[in-house]
Amino acid sequence: MITKRIDGALFEKLIHGGLNRLARYEKELNALNVFPVADGDTGTNMRLTLENGIRCAKSTSAANEYLKALSGGMLLGARGNSGVILSQIFKGIYLELSRYSSVTAVELRNAFIRGYKVAYEAVIKPVEGTILTVAREGIEPASQQRRIPDVEALLTSYISNMEISLAATPKLLPVLAEMNVIDSGGRGYLEIVRGMYEALTGSVPQSSETAAPVSLAAGIPANPAPDLSKFDENSDFIEGYCMEFILQLMKKPGYKQDFKERDLLAVLSSCGESIVIVQDKLRVKVHVHTKSPSGIIEFCQQYGEFLTFKLENMQLQRNEYDEQRRAEKAEPARSEHKPLAVIAVANGEGLKRIFRGLGCSSILDGGPTMNSSSQEFVAAISDTDADEIVILPNGVNMMLAARQAVQLSGKDNVHVLPAKTPAEGYFALAMDVQDSSDTEMRMNQMQLGISSTQTLLVAPAARDFTGIGVSCSENDYIALCGDELVFTSSDLVTTVVEGLKKLNGFAERETCVFFRGKSVDVSLESEIRNALEEEFPLLELDFEWGGQEVYSWIIGVS
Repeated sequence: MITKRIDGALFEKLIHGGLNRLARYEKELNALNVFPVADGDTGTNMRLTLENGIRCAKSTSAANEYLKALSGGMLLGARGNSGVILSQIFKGIYLELSRYSSVTAVELRNAFIRGYKVAYEAVIKPVEGTILTVAREGIEPASQQRRIPDVEALLTSYISNMEISLAATPKLLPVLAEMNVIDSGGRGYLEIVRGMYEALTGSVPQSSETAAPVSLAAGIPANPAPDLSKFDENSDFIEGYCMEFILQLMKKPGYKQDFKERDLLAVLSSCGESIVIVQDKLRVKVHVHTKSPSGIIEFCQQYGEFLTFKLENMQLQRNEYDEQRRAEKAEPARSEHKPLAVIAVANGEGLKRIFRGLGCSSILDGGPTMNSSSQEFVAAISDTDADEIVILPNGVNMMLAARQAVQLSGKDNVHVLPAKTPAEGYFALAMDVQDSSDTEMRMNQMQLGISSTQTLLVAPAARDFTGIGVSCSENDYIALCGDELVFTSSDLVTTVVEGLKKLNGFAERETCVFFRGKSVDVSLESEIRNALEEEFPLLELDFEWGGQEVYSWIIGVS
C-alpha cells in the first residue's frame, strides 16, 4: 500500500491506532519506573492526554481542522510531564500543518520536526535521554531528504530511528542505566507512532520490539472499586455503558465467514458513539459508548467469540463525579477578592485540610500519583479572584502541567512556584505573611520556604530493586530524597529514622514535619519521636495526618 496524502479522516484513523497501541502497553510503560515506588503512571498520563484530544476532535475531512481540535484537547487534558510533552509535540505538529487540508509525506516530516522543537521550547531545562531525545533523533535523519516517496516510508524510517534512540537513552541518563530500563516517555511516544503505522498499513512494522531492556514490575495501584450506592432503582440512566472487547473471528462451522468492518461500524453507529474499531487479521478490538449493548453482542457472536469483554456503567461513574463536584463547590473555595491567592495540589484528606487551613483559595486533588490536568489548573485559575495568583504544584509531575495551564489561561498574574512535594508547599505557606498587601514580598517568602526545605519520601517498594550501594525486596520500605534512594529496610520506623540521618545537614535542622499516610498506624508516631528525640533533642517534631495514598510518610525538614 502506498499513501501519498493524509486527510482528516485518515489522520483520525491513525491517531486512534496510536491510542489503541499506547493503551495496549500502558502497564508496561507504568512499570518503567526508575524507583520501585507504586506511582509509575507515564503510560496512564500519556493515554489520558491523548484520549482527551480525541474526545475533543470531531471527524472532518480536513487534516488541519482535525489536528487543531486534537491539539487543543491534548493541551487542556495533559497530565504529568510525559503528557505535557506529548501535548507539546502534537501542538508543533498542528502548527506546522495548520494550512493544509491534506498532508504529504514531506509535510508530515516537517511537522514531526516542528513537534519536537516546540516540545523542547516548552521545557525550561530539557533533559536528554527522554522522550525529547527520542522524538528528535527519530526524525533528524530525514530532515535533509528532499524527496520522501510515501507516508509508509516516512513512518518506517521514523520508527526505526526512534528505536535506536530509545535503546541509547540509558547511555544519556545514568539513572536509567542503573536500573537497566529505557525511558518510559520515549517508549510511549514510539508506541503511538507504531500504532499509527499499524492503522495505516493494517500490519505490524518489521522492527525490533526489544531494542532495549525493559523492567516489567508491578504497575500502578488498582483503581478503587466504584461506589455502587451511587446508582439505584430510582436513578436516571443517561450516560450509558462504556463497552470494550476483543472479538476473535471464528472459522468453525456455525459462524458467519463474511465479517466486514463497515457492517460492524453500522451497528455501532446506530446505537452508540465514541467508536473505535481496530482489526488485526482475525481479531477485532472495539470501544463504544452505548445504552444498548445486547444488540452489539448479538451481532458480534454471529462471527466469533469474545476474548476480553468490559462493560462499565458510566452513569454510576458520572453520579460519583457529580457528587464529588457538588461537595467541592459546597466548600468556601472562592471568597472575596484578594491581593494574593494560592492554588495547591494535594492528595489525602488530611493534606487537603492542612492546605485549606493555611489559606489556600483552591485545592486540586491530584489523586494517588499527583497528576491533575492542565484543564483543572485552568479552571481553578478562572475561578480565583485575586491581583496575583500563586500555584503550588507540590509534585514533580505537576510542574509542566501547571506552567502549561498558565499559558493557556492567557493571564500574566499567575505564578508557578517550584514546590516539588507537599512538604515544600507546606513550608512555603508557613513562611507566607498573609496580612501583608506586599504580594512580591509574600511570594519571595514562599520561595524561601521552598528552597530551605528538604523532603524525605518513604514508601513500600513495589518491586525488588538493586541500585548503587542500595538494594531491597518487594514490600521493604525505601526512603527517597529527590532523585536519590538513600535508605532501605524491612522496618518502617528504621527506614524513617535512618533515612532522615542521610539528609545533608540534618543534625543542624530545626523543624521536622511528618505527614502520615492513609494506611499507616498512628502508634508509629511515638516510636519515631522516641528514636529521634534521644539523638536530636533540640529538633522540633510535628506529626500530622496527611492521608496520602502512595507514600507512608512525607517528611519535610527545615
